[in-house]
Amino acid sequence: MREALLRYMLKNCPDGDLNQFQQTTLKISCVFVFYQRIHLMTNILHCLNRQSLDKKNFEVILVEDRGGSNKARQLADSFKDLTIRHFAPDIHWGKMGFMRNIGLSRAAGKIILFLDDDTVISDRYFLDHLIREFETAPCPDAVQPRGFASYSLIQGRYAYHDPYFFTNRCMAYQKKCLEALKGFNSDFTGQEDVELAIRFTARRMAVKQSDILFYYHPPLIFRGTAKGEAVGASFARTRYSASFKALLLINGSRWLPLLLFPGPQCRFMGIFALGFLKGFLREVLGRNREVGYL
Repeated sequence: MREALLRYMLKNCPDGDLNQFQQTTLKISCVFVFYQRIHLMTNILHCLNRQSLDKKNFEVILVEDRGGSNKARQLADSFKDLTIRHFAPDIHWGKMGFMRNIGLSRAAGKIILFLDDDTVISDRYFLDHLIREFETAPCPDAVQPRGFASYSLIQGRYAYHDPYFFTNRCMAYQKKCLEALKGFNSDFTGQEDVELAIRFTARRMAVKQSDILFYYHPPLIFRGTAKGEAVGASFARTRYSASFKALLLINGSRWLPLLLFPGPQCRFMGIFALGFLKGFLREVLGRNREVGYL
C-alpha cells in the first residue's frame, strides 16, 4: 500500500544532484563519509583488509568532512594492501548528501557499498557473498544486509532496530541504479539515504534483503533533538510537491506520542520525531537555523 501510494504521488519524481560519474573498472567501491573518529575508521578498514576478495577487485573511497585531517591521510597510507582514495571537500560541510555524492562520483565499482565508520563486518567473505547476491536472478538494484545492534550482546534492550532498515550504514547498490537516480539530494544533513529510498521505490527499483550478509552497528541513541531538526529541515527543503511534503511531515513526526511511554525505544523515537517536527516547521516558516549532522 505504501509503495503504491509513493508511485502514485511521485509520477514526476525529482532527481538527485549528481550528473558526472567515474568510469566503471572495478567490482566494488566501498564508500565512507566520516569526520574525526579515526579509531572507528581504523576498525572498519581492518575488516575490509581481511576480506577474501582479491584486493585488485575493490577500492575504498574515504570522504572526510570539515576539510580533512592529517590523521586520516596517514591512516589511508598505512593500509598498504588496500586501494584507498581520500577526499576532503572544502565546501558544504555537514551536508551528508553532498558528501555521499562526492564519494559516488569518484567510485569506479560496478557495485557501490556505502558504509559508516562505526559499522563492523566480521565475515571475511562478505564482499564475495555480496557479488553473488547481485548475480542471483532476478538481479536486484540494491542489496540490504541484515543489521544487528552492536550493544545487543550486552544490553538486549537495544535490539529493537529493524534489521533491514533502508540505511547507508551498510547498503549496496548497482552503480547504474544510482546513476539513474542521479545520486543523493546534496542539501541533506541527515537521512539522505531515506530520501533516496523514496525515489528508489517510486522508480520501481528492486531491493533484495539478504539473509547471508550481516553487519553490526551501534544503535541510534538520541540525547537531544538536534539530529531530528536537521533531518526535518532537509525534508522541508526538498523539491517534492506541497502535498507530498505534508505526508513527509506526518510520517516523520508520527512517533511523537511515544514520548509518553517508557523504554529506550519509545524515548529515542519520540525525541527524533519531536526534532523532526521542529526542524520541518521552522524551515517552512523561514525561521530555521543551520543544524549540522555531527
